[in-house]
Amino acid sequence: METGAITQYVDVAQIVLYVFWAFFAGLIYYLVRENHREGYPMDSGRPNGPKIEGWPVPEPKTYKLANGQEVLSPDVNRPDGTYHGQPSQFWHGSPLDPVGDPLLAGVGPGAWAARADVPDLYHGDHVKIVPLRVAADHGVMSRDVDPRGLPVYGADKLEAGRVKDLWVDRAEMMFRYLEVTLPSGKTVLLPMTFSRIRRDGVHVAAILAAQFGNVPQTRSSEQITLLEEEKITAYYGAGTLYATPERMEPLL
Repeated sequence: METGAITQYVDVAQIVLYVFWAFFAGLIYYLVRENHREGYPMDSGRPNGPKIEGWPVPEPKTYKLANGQEVLSPDVNRPDGTYHGQPSQFWHGSPLDPVGDPLLAGVGPGAWAARADVPDLYHGDHVKIVPLRVAADHGVMSRDVDPRGLPVYGADKLEAGRVKDLWVDRAEMMFRYLEVTLPSGKTVLLPMTFSRIRRDGVHVAAILAAQFGNVPQTRSSEQITLLEEEKITAYYGAGTLYATPERMEPLL
């Protein structure tokens, strides 16, 4: 019998290899189940259609948040984002065409998730995203263009309004939104990712000037909730495809 062998055919190295295989299989099993905590049980989207639940969707687990709240994941009773659309074809799973105002239909690039309707917080339970009039210790670098007071132009090159203020993410130290005052006196938020700031003004390619009037608004003038962020960003995202009829046509 060889040194280290338990029997004539099994030795320590072989046992270690088998233990590793068993551990690795268990790790894959665990990771696959944990990967299905978000977005499940998945709804097929059809009336009275099946829901994807059971393996590999795990049993609900309770998570305790820093603010004392508890959430279940996966949550069978989680709210879903609403949408107004109809299938473009008769077969299940076909793309949805918007019904009504396409920028508010909640389909395609304008889809949004029902995130928590509370502001995003960072250490010390402070609100992350606030306007500069609240975060007075932040500002625009002298070498950069300060957009406050500049006109905002839509994709049709028409003026939609003027920049009133900037909203800063105090945790990430970057600007997230431009606050735009429309001719009607209404103020809306414009995500920085959809804007191009130049010395002659702020240019937005996603939507037309007249469409700024329907941008979803925030309940508060000094903070924004996660749900409001979803809806506002989805509105501009929808404009990239639905702002004009030509954008919905094929390129060729």
